[in-house]
Amino acid sequence: MTTAASPGRASRALLLACAGTFLSFLDATVTNLAVPPIAADFDVSLTTVSWVATAYVIPFAALLAPAGPLADAVGRARLFLVGVALFTASSLLIAVAPALPVLLGARALQGLAAALLVPASLGLVLAEVPAERRRAAIGVWSAAGALAAAAGPALGGLMVEVLDWRALFCLNLPVGAWVLIAGRKLPAGESRTGRGPDLAGGLLLALGVGSAVYGLTQGPDRGWSSAHVLTAAAVTVLAGAATVLRALRHPRPALRLDLFRSRPFAVASGVSLAYGAALFTTMLLGVLFMTGAWHYSALQAGLAMSPAALVTAVVGIGVGRLPFALSPRTMVTAGSLLVAAATGTLALLIDTEPRFWTLWLPTGTVIGAGVGLATVGISSAAALSAAPRHFAAATGMVMAARQVGGGLGIAATTVIIAETPGAGAAPYAAVYGFATAVSLAAALGGLALRLAPQAPPSPEPPAGRTPAAAAPTPGGDRR
Repeated sequence: MTTAASPGRASRALLLACAGTFLSFLDATVTNLAVPPIAADFDVSLTTVSWVATAYVIPFAALLAPAGPLADAVGRARLFLVGVALFTASSLLIAVAPALPVLLGARALQGLAAALLVPASLGLVLAEVPAERRRAAIGVWSAAGALAAAAGPALGGLMVEVLDWRALFCLNLPVGAWVLIAGRKLPAGESRTGRGPDLAGGLLLALGVGSAVYGLTQGPDRGWSSAHVLTAAAVTVLAGAATVLRALRHPRPALRLDLFRSRPFAVASGVSLAYGAALFTTMLLGVLFMTGAWHYSALQAGLAMSPAALVTAVVGIGVGRLPFALSPRTMVTAGSLLVAAATGTLALLIDTEPRFWTLWLPTGTVIGAGVGLATVGISSAAALSAAPRHFAAATGMVMAARQVGGGLGIAATTVIIAETPGAGAAPYAAVYGFATAVSLAAALGGLALRLAPQAPPSPEPPAGRTPAAAAPTPGGDRR
């Protein structure tokens, strides 16, 4: 394990890792605003254009898990910079894409790049930051994504209104270029195992998730008993089974099933799945609802989404600076309940009459606070439930669960809107009801989350101990 760095080196690693995370989350928020104009530009349906989001989410979800061990194998700093470079290049390709298939292919490359840089960035931070500062560092790292979410809607709405949807993806270019230039000072001598993970297992996972999303999105148009949907279901089951079998037999599997011997890690992964479904659903639905039912412009929709994202950033930063430590259990449970309360309110009260000040702003503020708490809580649970040498692997696995949930949530959004009878706000209200249900599931999972007290500053296990033996045991932190 790399020993804790000097304060200056640790701060530099944290800054660059936050910039990389900002890059990936900025893209996620502005892409939602691009969905309506992309559909109009290429003359495609909502079901088709939803793949602009899912083409990114699927490789991101599938490769997050092997990207964590890959970061441990080749070096966190090296993989982080490769991911940033690929992300920046694919953003440029999206901006100039002449046809929808090219755009979707570039989005898939972008998802792959995000899978490389995100777990490597947090693994880099946790390796460089002293143990007593890790909770605060996790809060700052999580808040970087929240800051991107805060800036993204307003910036995205402005650029769509004044320029074009293609300009949205140019926002990534200067950030990526700066990270690549400044990243030359990242530590190059970190320890590396030199043994790569099972990338074929990651591809099987991508196939399984992609087939599940495809089957869900094709159901309303082709029929749930059609050959397309049944074939997709069969491929999902077979690919999932093959992924698990490879994980059991491969010496360096894409899915680290041994990490699930830690009950806190297993619970955190399940919570992350449900939380991801709620998060991605509400992010996409907000734009679709305001532009489709309230007839807001892209700029108005972006500005309306900004307060919630700003609250998320403030809460994410503030949690790490509290004079007392909130446990991951407290943050996940409270955050998920706040999201459930707000989305449940929207499910009951929204209609086609715009009510920004009396309905949207208050519920958006509550959602923002809930997302901020839950994001930090889940990230903390992932990192603190694994041995330090497996920080990147554990983070990648839990974030992969969130992305899988997000992909399924996006698919569920298009299905519910297509299948819900009635016009006006009824389909959107039904989707908010779905978001409420999965948020309550995340809250129940949060109640089951227990972490052992954080280890003192030299937490690396002695040589010869297995990852399972090094993992925290349940029953520690019960706040």
